[in-house]
Amino acid sequence: MVLPHAEGRGGVRRRPRRVLEGRADRTVSPPTLVDAAVIGTGQAGPSLATGLASRGLSVAIFEGGALGGSCVNVGCTPTKTLRKTARVAHLARRAADFGVQVGDVRVDLPAALARMRGVVTRSRSGLESLLTGTPGVSLVRDWARLEGRAPDGRFVVRARDAQWHAARVYLNVGTAPSLPPIPGLRDVAALTNDSLLALNELPAELVVIGGSYIGLELGQLYARLGSRVTILEAGPAVASREDADVSARITAMLEAEGLHIVAGVKILTVSRDADGRVAVTLRRPDGTADERVTGTHLLVATGRRPCTDGLGLDTVAVAIDAQGYVPVNGALETSVAGVFALGDVNRRGAFTHTSYQDYEIVLANHNGTPRTADGRITTYAMYTDPPLGRIGMSETEARRALADGRHFLQTTIEMAAVSRAKEEGETTGVIKLLVDGDTHRFAGITMLGIGADEVVQVIAAMMAADAPYEVLRDFLPVHPTITEFFPTMLGRLKPLS
Repeated sequence: MVLPHAEGRGGVRRRPRRVLEGRADRTVSPPTLVDAAVIGTGQAGPSLATGLASRGLSVAIFEGGALGGSCVNVGCTPTKTLRKTARVAHLARRAADFGVQVGDVRVDLPAALARMRGVVTRSRSGLESLLTGTPGVSLVRDWARLEGRAPDGRFVVRARDAQWHAARVYLNVGTAPSLPPIPGLRDVAALTNDSLLALNELPAELVVIGGSYIGLELGQLYARLGSRVTILEAGPAVASREDADVSARITAMLEAEGLHIVAGVKILTVSRDADGRVAVTLRRPDGTADERVTGTHLLVATGRRPCTDGLGLDTVAVAIDAQGYVPVNGALETSVAGVFALGDVNRRGAFTHTSYQDYEIVLANHNGTPRTADGRITTYAMYTDPPLGRIGMSETEARRALADGRHFLQTTIEMAAVSRAKEEGETTGVIKLLVDGDTHRFAGITMLGIGADEVVQVIAAMMAADAPYEVLRDFLPVHPTITEFFPTMLGRLKPLS
């Protein structure tokens, strides 16, 4: 998922306390006056900085870690690049299914990692060129924090011993992996998605705690590269946000590739054996005897936390919630006028694409064109192979809404019945379409199958256009494609009951 992978925060390392806390005896240079201060170079920050500068504003953008934040450095860019290697290896192992003989398939991990890191480096370099080459933008390669207001009401931003006074502040600091309070976990050097991608060796046996999007994506990816993978999930099923039948399909799909998935477990302790192996002690739902799962490496993919510690939000009275996220209104402005929060940190969508749209919304409002994040349609993908694509409501959510008097029409087709999927030899999955029975507008789509991340966006566009389903039912599609089945499916709508 994009997802889902998180968008970039202000660097990919935790903010060092020595920089944030500062010293009372330091010498401070005269402040630099700017129209806008952008803290963080995730998916919203760089585009916002250059967009504001192109409109004549002076902008300082701060980054204490690697340019591009999570997406470029430890999220979308590296994982999707390495996913391609894993997919090619998987297809090569299936070559005989297509009448091709290739012999033994071996992944050259150093070459795959070099390719991945090359793509990341070029992405970072592109961002640096964009920021340093845009008149009006000053790139400050350091951690920044707020330190109250200047006498003229501007916001004071500090990075080491320098100050900037900004009329507006835009936060694009994102999130970081969080570790659950499992006894022993912090003593075994567990990996997160950040540190897993920094390894130069392939984990022989990878145990994953967390069966949501990041854990499933990376679990399948590393299994295809050659790791033996076990996924442990506390919930009743992996990808538990999805319909139960979709979660079951994902489980069956991954187990068919050799992954071992155990759901509904309670993790009791984590330890490291005398031989250096990681051991996870767990209890099954039935409460029977505890058991141990061991491996050479442990990946924890159970959630993320906002990077707001040490940011100085309290010095300007910006409100945060109990978890440290920054609540915003539809224009993405915080509780303090002139301070905006974009991306994961505002909790309005933990995705790269929502972060980028946040930038578009903020810039549009700056230009006098009203836009809002209120009512934004759920839109995401999980990048297993095949991927899962979701737009709007799921069947489970629609069934709950029936109790409120809503009416829905539904249609479903197995990917095994789709011509293009059969021709490609990629028949795993399902397409589930939902239509509001009263308005005839689309309510949602869930698709697990080849090209799902692209195909579902047809429905997203229909929903954004507020078009009735009959428009798609009656359009002329290209053959042979996945989307050509939309008119057929929409001709078979039945009431959801």
